[in-house]
Amino acid sequence: MSPTVRKRRLGAELRRLRLDSGLTGGQVAQRLLISQPKISRMENGHCAIRPRDVRDLCALYGVTDQQLLGSLMRMAKESAQQGWWNAYGDIPYSIYIGLEAHAHSINSFAPMVIPGLLQTPSYALTVIEETIPLVTAEQASNRLKVRLRRQHRIYDPVDPLRLRVILDESTLRRVVGSPCLMREQLEHLNALNDEPHITVQVLPYSAGALPGVTGQFAILNFADSPEAGVVYLEGSTSDLYLEKRSDLEHYDLIHAHLQTRALSPDATRHFVSHIIGSYGASAP
Repeated sequence: MSPTVRKRRLGAELRRLRLDSGLTGGQVAQRLLISQPKISRMENGHCAIRPRDVRDLCALYGVTDQQLLGSLMRMAKESAQQGWWNAYGDIPYSIYIGLEAHAHSINSFAPMVIPGLLQTPSYALTVIEETIPLVTAEQASNRLKVRLRRQHRIYDPVDPLRLRVILDESTLRRVVGSPCLMREQLEHLNALNDEPHITVQVLPYSAGALPGVTGQFAILNFADSPEAGVVYLEGSTSDLYLEKRSDLEHYDLIHAHLQTRALSPDATRHFVSHIIGSYGASAP
């Protein structure tokens, strides 16, 4: 389990214990002489939770089960460990990477560019360089290394990440870099769509306006906790993580609806092949 997931699981357990105790976040903050926003960040898994924090909170919540307390303390220690991505400097979507590293499957919709897990190195580097303002060569290199390292999950021979991706037609027709680069990327996309654990469908322009087409999203599911999925909404300056059951059901419904309106995987392969032809012959 990644440190990110441990942190979120620990936060969720501390929230449950607080609610069982009948205390509000404000009351907890007042009694422990800390800020209420810190309580919220800990419960949402957005900040480090020290064993000392766990001890103080559990004492306040009246937790007497020493086995439970010991388990939470261990989780706090393990959540303080750094993920592999921390070695590459400040990556703004590090929370997402931590969740992705532990996810069993991801259902997503991409209306602008092909998702990072399906990108070729050349396409990925071009997207990074052209979409991040004032990015330095070192930053671009680190972002690319992280993106390619993330792709190891879909090539895992034992437990590959299962993907169900819906791409808007514009992702195939938007020329990123050059026609030659796009041809390489789309050929790679068709090859991935032949993998048994990867499903790619294209939502053609002819499908019209549909729920969800105004922005990209990804639904992450976890094998060891099917009820604790996360919806990830990527933003320009900050990201949003939705965990309420109603939000998950809403986006599951949108994704299912988009799937019914999108081309089948086989029809998608033919559609992508047709667009590949529009980008000219392969480089010698």
